[in-house]
Amino acid sequence: MIKVSAVSYLNTKPFVYGLVEKGLGKVMDLSLDIPSMCAEKLTSGYADLGLIPVAIIPKLKTPHIISDFCIGSEGAVKTVCLYSRQPLETVRHVWLDYQSRTSVQLTKILLKHYWQLNPKFLPAQPGYERNAAPDEAALVIGDRTIGLEDEYPFVYDLGKAWKDFTGLPFVYAAWVSNRELPYDFIEKFNAALGFGMNNLRKVIDKYQPSSPDFSLKDYYTKYINYQLDQPKRQGLELFLDYVKGKERQSPYLIFC
Repeated sequence: MIKVSAVSYLNTKPFVYGLVEKGLGKVMDLSLDIPSMCAEKLTSGYADLGLIPVAIIPKLKTPHIISDFCIGSEGAVKTVCLYSRQPLETVRHVWLDYQSRTSVQLTKILLKHYWQLNPKFLPAQPGYERNAAPDEAALVIGDRTIGLEDEYPFVYDLGKAWKDFTGLPFVYAAWVSNRELPYDFIEKFNAALGFGMNNLRKVIDKYQPSSPDFSLKDYYTKYINYQLDQPKRQGLELFLDYVKGKERQSPYLIFC
């Protein structure tokens, strides 16, 4: 039985739908976790495969990207943002989302290299999302961002900022294993992911949030981009360069 950890957010529901509907539960043990827990499970060896925050790829001894599907964006992503009550250049402290790994690194990279700012970073605790002081910003990711734009006058979408900074799309999470997996499993796994993507209408009907101002259809079709294409791979490699301080001497990734 292959242990699989997937992100529990709305952006992953098309994948979960496909895996469940195609009956892969017979060959895998699937758990739904926050991104930081997905990362912990894969790095610790508790999981064999995960939809993991890409920032932890360098921590894996033998990372294998096993799918051409990912959680990415071509620009604005909507659910990975910095929220503040005043312009970012006046912010002194930034609360970093405890559920995140990749977005924390992305925030630090953009603040230093794109916005050229040097605030103090603070580790956030549950409940911080709506409590940023006037001179603070809060990094918030995932479903908890829904409605926050009504509470903060300044919202900085990190997907858009990365695209403006680099000209490249961004990859937030990818399907990565920490060892070689059987080819027939990978083939069935990717077919199931594709099935979910081909049935977005059913996914939307099943998971549309009650919030009247959040359209899951728009989110899936205008913000999240699920194809791990060549531009996203380039964006991923550039991001990992920044994570490692541009000291990388050899490729991290093994593309199956």
